[in-house]
Amino acid sequence: MKKRIAVVGAGLIGCRHAQAIFSCPSATLSALVDPDPAASTLAIELGTVRFDSLDQLLDAELADGIVLSTPNQLHVPQALACIDAGIPVLIEKPLAVDIKGAMKIVEASAAASVPVLTGHHRRHTPLVAKARQMINDGQLGKITAVQATTWFYKPDDYFDVQWRTRPGAGPVYINLIHDVDMLRHLCGEVVEVQAMESSANRNHEVEDTCVIIMRFTNGALGTLSVSDCTVSPWSWELTARENPAYPVTSELCYQIGGTKGSLALPDLSLWQHPQERSWWHPISATRVPFEVADPLVRQIDQFASVMCGEQTPLVSARDGMINQQIIEAIKRSACEHCLVAIDNS
Repeated sequence: MKKRIAVVGAGLIGCRHAQAIFSCPSATLSALVDPDPAASTLAIELGTVRFDSLDQLLDAELADGIVLSTPNQLHVPQALACIDAGIPVLIEKPLAVDIKGAMKIVEASAAASVPVLTGHHRRHTPLVAKARQMINDGQLGKITAVQATTWFYKPDDYFDVQWRTRPGAGPVYINLIHDVDMLRHLCGEVVEVQAMESSANRNHEVEDTCVIIMRFTNGALGTLSVSDCTVSPWSWELTARENPAYPVTSELCYQIGGTKGSLALPDLSLWQHPQERSWWHPISATRVPFEVADPLVRQIDQFASVMCGEQTPLVSARDGMINQQIIEAIKRSACEHCLVAIDNS
């Protein structure tokens, strides 16, 4: 039986979640929640009902699961309301506006045994699943070095929305958290970060560029950089082909190196020495095939399986909290010009 899933928040990402549920064979869109009457048009198009508030939805008892795609400041109280009602919830990243709020969600989920998922949808991309399998199978050997690039140019009118120019916004909070989740998923936990940031190009209260050094539990080192004022083809958005809103390039954005080989994403080029491992000997690349599928639809499908008790969350509330912890450590490091340790306990 299809699981009834409601979407709370009908903004850009909320609309994409609603469309994903509509396209998912294991789920049905049971309701749309948004106080803006304009959301009624989308509800009619998708053949569902609209409510003004989460409380109205909960009173109607129309949802087996809920997707929260509301402003970040609402995540904690709304998530706690869903958990209190015994309804599994998928929360768009970030989980909360601070670690304290994220911890409240994690603790409430555990205490009530109600599943909470964090909306880092990239993990649900088939190419990421394939990359993780290759790494876990030992095709790269021991991971030694990682490099990730997240460069793009946001147009000036993007910043007409004032909160995007103020603390709590910026590409570190808004964009980089997805890349942090990806590197954790593929390379292991992050134990230390050191960062520098700049606002010299846009002169906003928040950074426009940030460069980070990371140390992973296994000893690997990584460099990660993000900029929203750089004209560039090197970002997940412009290379992974997962969102049709972005133009497609044939470039790369991640490189993961190990003692037996290196892997480039998103094209899954595996570089190895066919004979002796030596820079004096030939090296060749193999393009590894992978399935192409919408990660948002796959995320909803996994959410439905979690609701049925068939799977555990691929991206748990705890994952969301750790990602947020790393982002806050990056911001602290850039502000205080210091190395910051990450507590993974």
